[in-house]
Amino acid sequence: MKKAALVLLACVALLAPGRADAAKRPAPAYASTCGLPAVSPMWIDYGWPDMVSTFARPGIVLTTTGAAFTEQLRAAGVPAVFFDLNFKNRVGQPSDPTDPSTMVDRANRLFDYAVQQAGCPTPTIVENELFGAGLVTPWSDTNTTYRANVLTFLQQLASRGAHPVLLVNSPPYTANEAGDWWRSVAAVSDIVREDYVPATIVWKQGATLGGRTLRNAYRRSIQDFTSIGIEPQHVGVMVSFSTTPGFGGRNGLQPTSAWLQVAKWQALSAQAIAAETGISSVWTWGWGQWTAAEQDPDKPLAACVWLWTRDPGLCDATAQAGSDFDASRTEGQVRLPAGVQCLVDGRALSNDAIQKLQLMTGDRDTAFTGLYERLVESKLAPVSGRAILAAEQYVIATRFNRSQTAYAAALAQAHATVQIARGILGDELRRSRIELRLPGGSPSAGAVESFYTSYPDLLARSVQAKKTTPWLPYGKTRGLILSALAPGQLFSGGARTVWTPLGSVAVKPLGEPLALGAVPLEQARPAIVAALRHFARGEAFERWTEAVQKKNLDSTACARDDLPQPAAVELSTYLPFLRL
Repeated sequence: MKKAALVLLACVALLAPGRADAAKRPAPAYASTCGLPAVSPMWIDYGWPDMVSTFARPGIVLTTTGAAFTEQLRAAGVPAVFFDLNFKNRVGQPSDPTDPSTMVDRANRLFDYAVQQAGCPTPTIVENELFGAGLVTPWSDTNTTYRANVLTFLQQLASRGAHPVLLVNSPPYTANEAGDWWRSVAAVSDIVREDYVPATIVWKQGATLGGRTLRNAYRRSIQDFTSIGIEPQHVGVMVSFSTTPGFGGRNGLQPTSAWLQVAKWQALSAQAIAAETGISSVWTWGWGQWTAAEQDPDKPLAACVWLWTRDPGLCDATAQAGSDFDASRTEGQVRLPAGVQCLVDGRALSNDAIQKLQLMTGDRDTAFTGLYERLVESKLAPVSGRAILAAEQYVIATRFNRSQTAYAAALAQAHATVQIARGILGDELRRSRIELRLPGGSPSAGAVESFYTSYPDLLARSVQAKKTTPWLPYGKTRGLILSALAPGQLFSGGARTVWTPLGSVAVKPLGEPLALGAVPLEQARPAIVAALRHFARGEAFERWTEAVQKKNLDSTACARDDLPQPAAVELSTYLPFLRL
């Protein structure tokens, strides 16, 4: 029988997909066992003898690796879980698996030792760690054997009454039979994803962006497993306080106060993601001091800040961390009123507004970005309610023969409301005003000639205006206008005052409308240049708004860090009669 089949036969019933309610999430399976608290999420820190004085607090859980340290923890009254640092020696590695026939015996011997260390019959045993989590299927023969070893080992521990926890140090491959393997693991063991974001990266980004980076990293790590049906109460995350450069953790960050701030952000981010996703455990690594690089005198301070951020009663970080320490426990975190998706420069973008606009666009992302664009641009180019109402009256008068009823019917047919339409009219007015500030360039002779020959049927007319307008040659009040740019009513009838997004203007025709092809090129050139400059400003606007929106994301706070995608969205595409 093929080894891949052996792995599948070892699988037990798959877990049904689902997501725990974060407010009512169950505690991990090992809660209330061996002196562990009945809490969720459970916070479990890597134990080290020199750090016990910092961590010896009610409610703290540490890991232990041997008899002497276990006795030290018992004396301090700290509950512990057993941490197996020799997992690879028991099951092998993807390229060199251990003999499968020895798995049950090896698991039994580890279980017996863990029982002795824990002093209870149902110990929690942390296996450090799985290698090759991201290997794609079909697996090699050696990796197939290795994965079967891991699963058999965990299953045997569970059958003896242990609570296994498998550490995973890299993004997992979960498709096809690999997904079955992961679900089989989750049926007998918790899975804890090690996610070690270097403190140097987080500190450089600051509280807001750094917190977002951490939350997104933890969120992705959890979703890798919950997206394939593994319940979040069987998933945890582990963060690092290692001080060896290149392995996440401190990564050489100086000064000490900077690392302490990052430690605080790590705890806040882990808290937020645990509440959001319903995972049942948060772990730390890196308190050990095996090497010179790990013998960092700042570790007790970082541990104090980590504990204080979780619960100020666990350690007095404000007294120990120094005057440079920012004691805010909300810094960089997302705190939104009910029903609000984002705060953009302190202004709310509500879920209700997104949902209503989505009825018109048929796409949430388009609605989301369109509303975000509006909030960003409106701060830079505000449009008055009076101007919007004037634009609305212009649309009703010129495109619906002054019929409010016909206008309302057109909106309803497009699943829009008067309020939505007024928002879009504001967008149109704002864009016109912003475009006027942007460079239009100097169209080449070739571009002018190409336009002239490509659009011979465009209407052209000589007019005299009371003031300069974008559809007349630059800085002129007299000249040829084109129907591609000027208001349509100027190409029939006589003198009139027309409404434009930039204000009303009186215009007197100086001749009858003609096809552009009937006008000599040299006479038409200024009008064509005006049109090409207008189109260039439109393209410049798209670049400008995307850049402004992208920059604004740095200070925008959104629920679950679900941010809009910066883009120039023309919502008038869905209501063409609103184009100005």
